[in-house]
Parts: sequence; structure tokens; C-alpha cells
Amino acid sequence: MSAAPLVEFRNVTKRFGDGPLVLDRIAFAAQPGDFISLIGPSGCGKSTALRLLAGLSPVTGGELIVAGRTPDAAAADLAFVFQEPTLLPWLNVAHNIEVPQRLRGVPAETRAATTRRVLDLVRLGEKAAAFPRQLSGGQKMRVSIARALALAPKLLLLDEPFGALDEMTREHLNEELLAIREQAAWTAFFVTHSVAEAVFLSNRILVLAAQPGRIHREIAVPLPYPRTEETRLSREYLELVATVSRVLRSVEAAPGPDVSPPAA
Repeated sequence: MSAAPLVEFRNVTKRFGDGPLVLDRIAFAAQPGDFISLIGPSGCGKSTALRLLAGLSPVTGGELIVAGRTPDAAAADLAFVFQEPTLLPWLNVAHNIEVPQRLRGVPAETRAATTRRVLDLVRLGEKAAAFPRQLSGGQKMRVSIARALALAPKLLLLDEPFGALDEMTREHLNEELLAIREQAAWTAFFVTHSVAEAVFLSNRILVLAAQPGRIHREIAVPLPYPRTEETRLSREYLELVATVSRVLRSVEAAPGPDVSPPAA
């Protein structure tokens, strides 16, 4: 018997005020353990979909279910990693990680133990007393991820977390993110503009079309985990990158939703 979906978009629509539809009839289910990347042109609603999942904005129509509840009710089961690390400059690394735990009323001793654990998980244990100004861009993002993981989420939402980093740092952090996931077993929704990144990280990719945002096509990524530098050199990986790139290039010309079956 298959597990119940962790996330269900049931014909979800979204518009802001009297503006045009941003998302149009999104219908999709994510299973526990999925790593789902959202890609598509600017304005297709990728980040808006994450904000709906996080309960930061209400749906206009349809229904969105997270862990059997509304996003608001499921807030304790998810964490959000934004495009910028959003670290408080006057707090050191450890205290930055403790902030959301404090807001949830976690006792001091538990906060300290959790913070040590997640810092070791992202390999920054020696930076606990450092301040954000003393960190590289990649280190700041790892602190942001550690802060999210300290909440022990079932669902991790990541909105282009590595977009501002150089390619080598991004690839290294992609590998670290998957290594962390093997230990923590959360489900992920990951927004990116990088096809290569989406293929490397995901087991499922949603290609969105714009005006209004809709699912143009789902593409399965059957590459085995764990994924390493050797994965990026494999024929299967390179062929999937080429396939997803072709689909993405076709999106703007598409007159409407693509109802073709997912690609293997």
C-alpha cells in the first residue's frame, strides 16, 4: 500500500488582488521523500507556489494540503530557505540558528544541542561563534540551511538558495545538500533556473509555463542516489539535462498545458 501524499495541489489557482492569474489549476501530489525541482521562465509562479506551501499567502481557488492539513496548520512541519541567507548580522552563527527555535519556545538546553548537531551536519561546527561578516557566501547559505534543519521539518522549501554563488560552489553545495538529506529524510521543493542543478538534485522536475503559471510537463529523473561528481559525467545525466533543456525552450511557444505523460 502506497504512502499518502505529503503535499497535494488540488486545482490550485492564485491571483493577487484584481490582477491576472499567477497560477492556474495546479494539480500535483508529492510523496514523502520526493525531491521536486520547479523550473520555468520568469513569471511562471515558481516562488509563488513555495509561498503558498509555506502558508505565506492564501490560495485563490482549489485546495492545498500539506501533511493532511492546510499550510497554516502544518507550519510546524516545514521550513523555508530563501534566496538570501537572511542572517542577523549582530548575532553569531549559533545564535542565528537558534532564532526560529526560540520563536517556537524550544528550551535553551535543547536549542543548544540541536544547533551543535545541525552545524556538524553542514560541516560548520568550528564556525559557531563566527559572525555573518566573517563567512563566505557558501558558508552563509549552509548556516541558513542548518537553521531550517534545526526545526526538523518534514517538508523543506528552497527558493533558489544557490543562485548567487559561483558554479563550483553551487555544485559542491548540491552534493552536500543531498548528503544531508540522506541523514534527515525530508521532502523538498526546490526552485531553480539551472537545468543542470534540477537534474542533479531531483527525482521529479516540474516544468512550469507562464501567463498564467501552469504545469507544462513533469519529467522523472531515475538517476540513482547518492549522486556525485561522477553522476555529472554520466551519459544518463547529460541526456536528461539535454531533454529538460529542450522542454524548457519549448515552454514559451506552448499554447497551453502539455498533457503528455511524464518522460522517463
